[in-house]
Amino acid sequence: MNTTTTTGLELRPLVIPASIDAADASDFVAMVDVRNRVFEEIDGHGDEAITAAELLPHYQPDPDQLRFMWVAILDGEFVGRVAVDIPQHEGSKTAFWLIELLRKAWGKGIGAAGYELIEQTVREHGRTVLQSWASHPASDGPHIEAPTGFGSIPDDRAAHFYRRRGYTLEQVERNSAFDLRGDWADVERLHAEALEASRDYRVVQWSPPTPAEYVDGYAWMKSRMATDAPAAEMEFDEEVWDAARVARHDALYTDSERLLLVTAAQHIETGELCAFNELVVGKDRTEASHQEDTLVLKDHRGHKLGTLVKCAGLLTWRDLVPDSHRVLTYNAEENRPMLDINEAIGFAPIAYGGAWKKVLT
Repeated sequence: MNTTTTTGLELRPLVIPASIDAADASDFVAMVDVRNRVFEEIDGHGDEAITAAELLPHYQPDPDQLRFMWVAILDGEFVGRVAVDIPQHEGSKTAFWLIELLRKAWGKGIGAAGYELIEQTVREHGRTVLQSWASHPASDGPHIEAPTGFGSIPDDRAAHFYRRRGYTLEQVERNSAFDLRGDWADVERLHAEALEASRDYRVVQWSPPTPAEYVDGYAWMKSRMATDAPAAEMEFDEEVWDAARVARHDALYTDSERLLLVTAAQHIETGELCAFNELVVGKDRTEASHQEDTLVLKDHRGHKLGTLVKCAGLLTWRDLVPDSHRVLTYNAEENRPMLDINEAIGFAPIAYGGAWKKVLT
């Protein structure tokens, strides 16, 4: 499926190659290059960049979701990408999409054409809840307040695009960074305090493949990310994680030589894993690191376990990846317990994003 509704524009379905060296990999490589350039234009830094080889495992067939992507080519030049992900959980109503364009391609009708493809695809698959995230660089102009009462975003070009198509802002997300080359005194102090407050727990850590004794507990905690993290009025399916899905998840990192460190808190008496934090860096260990999922199971909150796994993870990371310069993370603005921990550790806000939603009739 493609379209040429704008003169000189082609929205070409993306071919997913079996390997980055395959004869048909050129469009995928070009897509990743455009992705990285768009992020750098928006963020003003290159810390969200990833290589095509490292991203490719994430685009291989996945039983948990269908992914449709098109590359935007204007007058023979790759200028953006359009994508929609459709979860395959039983009874799912949701779809998640993105449109990313280089600035020089703005105002040419590419976003509108891409969005037509998105709605067409979503309707063909019987989905009614469309959701999307966008970065909104700081601006002194009018702002839109999140209905949660936490945070706001500029009423900018991206916001206008969503609102014209019937979307509402549901949540504001904060992007924060921790300087790995800065002062560690607060991390060490908070770690010591958390150890004192969580004497019934021990810290366990691993990198993929997940050790057999932790697979079930890790799978359960990963499944709770979709239900227990603050989501405002955004809608997420309850996910099913089992040993096979953990193995597929682990392979995303081992196959691409990205380094994932999982730090978990284990209840000593029962052996239950009840909190975890993930840190990731690319094959190039001098790149920025990323803090991915963090969660404390509801029944174990109130013991400083969030602080424990975050600080223990960072302290190990300092020795494991000494050349990475900072860690980036994302949190909902209303997730005050997690933001309190981040701020105490030394994470500082660097950008904000909006979570947008539309329900089709």
